Amino acid sequence: MELPAKISLETLTPEMVAKTIDHSLLRPDMTIDEVIEGCRLSAKYQVASVCVKSCDVLIAAKQLQGTGVDVGTVVGFPHGNTSAKVKVFEALQAIDDGAVELDMVLNIAHLKSGLYDEVREEIRLIVDAAKERLPTCCIKVIFECSLLTDQEKIMACKLSEEAGADYVKTSTGFSTGGATIADLKLMWASTDPKKTLVKASGGIRNLDYLIECLQAGADRIGASATVAIIDDMRARRAALH
Repeated sequence: MELPAKISLETLTPEMVAKTIDHSLLRPDMTIDEVIEGCRLSAKYQVASVCVKSCDVLIAAKQLQGTGVDVGTVVGFPHGNTSAKVKVFEALQAIDDGAVELDMVLNIAHLKSGLYDEVREEIRLIVDAAKERLPTCCIKVIFECSLLTDQEKIMACKLSEEAGADYVKTSTGFSTGGATIADLKLMWASTDPKKTLVKASGGIRNLDYLIECLQAGADRIGASATVAIIDDMRARRAALH
């Protein structure tokens, strides 16, 4: 769903807000029943997608079939330090299980070591393999911005875009920090929106901050507080009329 040119509480609708959200179901101790309930809520609220652990993709795909909510998963999560071949295998298995969106963690240590060709090639391998298997597959590259300098964030944007990624993403939500407005503005300024969009993830727990993230350049939001956010949007929009 396309967002308005001027983003505010007044110009957004609850449906627009819902379609910016990838509902996160990644907590390591999350039970199967909780995953199923999260999928049920995602279908009820008509979010863009769920983002589940790779072991839960089959379950999510079954639960969300025909609902209009996409299934996404993570690759190389949460530290990005598995080999490129393993990440490719994980990506293709997830697609075969029913995922249509992949949030991959780049090799943070290689980026910080200045191994830029290796980082770009790893992303490209995953993008090419995934899109060969599923041409419509959406690939998001997670940076873990709290561990990077601004120059490293800019370089990560450049490498991701050159490798053909659809999105760059701030964080896993499982490190030392989450999405900041400064990082979102920097990532938006360091990418071509005709090629690569920006996803904010980590610490987005209320409607006001979600709107700030959208205003800073994010197009997609990773969140687990989905119900509270959308219910708040519905209540505040109703109060305007």
